[in-house]
Amino acid sequence: MFNGEMVLKKLVEGGGLFADVFFESRRFTHIHFESSRPERIEKGLDRGVGLRIVVPWKTYFASTNSLDERDLFDIASDLSKLAKKARNPSPLNMVEINSSYPFSIKVDPEDIDIANKLQMVKTIDKMARDMEKRIKQVRVIYRDTKQSISIYREDGMLIKDERCHVILNILVIGEKDGDIQTAYESIGGFYGYDFFKDETIENMVGITVKRLTGLLDAVEAPMGTKTVVLSSEAGGTMIHEAIGHGLEADLAMEGLSCYKGMLGEKVASELITVVDDGTIPHMRGTYAFDDEGSKSEKTVLVEKGILKNYLWDRFYGLKHNRPSTGNGRRESYRYRPIPRMSNTMILSGKDDPERIIASVDDGVYVVKMGGGQVDTVRGDFVFEIQEGYMIEKGRIGPMVKNATIMGNGPKILREIDMVGNDLGFGIGTCGKDGQGVPVSDAQPTLRIPEIIVGGRKEGS
Repeated sequence: MFNGEMVLKKLVEGGGLFADVFFESRRFTHIHFESSRPERIEKGLDRGVGLRIVVPWKTYFASTNSLDERDLFDIASDLSKLAKKARNPSPLNMVEINSSYPFSIKVDPEDIDIANKLQMVKTIDKMARDMEKRIKQVRVIYRDTKQSISIYREDGMLIKDERCHVILNILVIGEKDGDIQTAYESIGGFYGYDFFKDETIENMVGITVKRLTGLLDAVEAPMGTKTVVLSSEAGGTMIHEAIGHGLEADLAMEGLSCYKGMLGEKVASELITVVDDGTIPHMRGTYAFDDEGSKSEKTVLVEKGILKNYLWDRFYGLKHNRPSTGNGRRESYRYRPIPRMSNTMILSGKDDPERIIASVDDGVYVVKMGGGQVDTVRGDFVFEIQEGYMIEKGRIGPMVKNATIMGNGPKILREIDMVGNDLGFGIGTCGKDGQGVPVSDAQPTLRIPEIIVGGRKEGS
């Protein structure tokens, strides 16, 4: 094992605004089960080091999977020369800080034999096929990850963190009279293997197959402007995309967000409060320290409609004289950290979800969002509706298929006029700049008075 403190000393010899050495060891299991057979089974270890030095205002970064000290000294020396003595380095007196969490991992995934994990995904495959005979294809993906990191910082802090993630994903494809539909669901988070209880798995498979069955028998979605109610079950996908990315400091401060320069201004309905919170127990986007060694925190982004803050990492925080909010994240040691969300959500309101639905005469009730696209500069978005229903005179009507919603994030946030007293979470892997990081998002039931619904038939 290399001496991280000595490598850091070599890295800061040439000065620089700040620097860090990021060591990561990641153990993982990945099972991809498709067509009732295993397509891929992986169990492995990935270790490496990322070295970074920052000068105003550039980042010099290199990574390697070599832990040989001579190789790391050579890389650190090359990066140090690029700093051009932007400042004189301070003496290093490393203080070790170990992470702690207000929850525990009961069953380490590494203690479970891979044969047992494979049997679980086989059971899921059979369970789904037995529930719906029109299923043509089932894909089940299981992953567990144990991540150990050590971050050596130029300010003398040595941050150590341990993270454990499990995730289970199912996708089912069915056909009726030549019409092919798909449904999927993901569960997991910062848990041990004990998360996968029988009832948890049965519930996930049941929800997914029920969604597919509904889609195979659903009516075509109408086109036109409708009142839309987003269920708390939908998670916060739209919020994550429509506002979350636009509040990441790199996009917000570099002119790539419609929220640039709007701190202190009204950007949403006074019913809307948006927070990013990396401290919530067991959530997929939870961590004790971010990937720069900054402590995670709850950050209020929008409070009663007023934009209060962005998501800052060390680089953009120092550049704009703001403290890091603990949102400097990276996919692995191979990447430099950038501002990223953790667990992002709209907080609950006061309205009864049933009353929200009852208030709609003609609209669409969205239970689950699908994929989509967002233009962070203008705020325009389009999303698929994975599971949605007509609302007819205040009651849930038939399920619809081939539906989308499209609109403008800032406009929609300003127009939301009812916010439920419930809250539902979704999980995912957020992509940005070629990196993927684990996240969660959440929202209560929300009413959008007018939004464009795309479908295959003319709406009334």
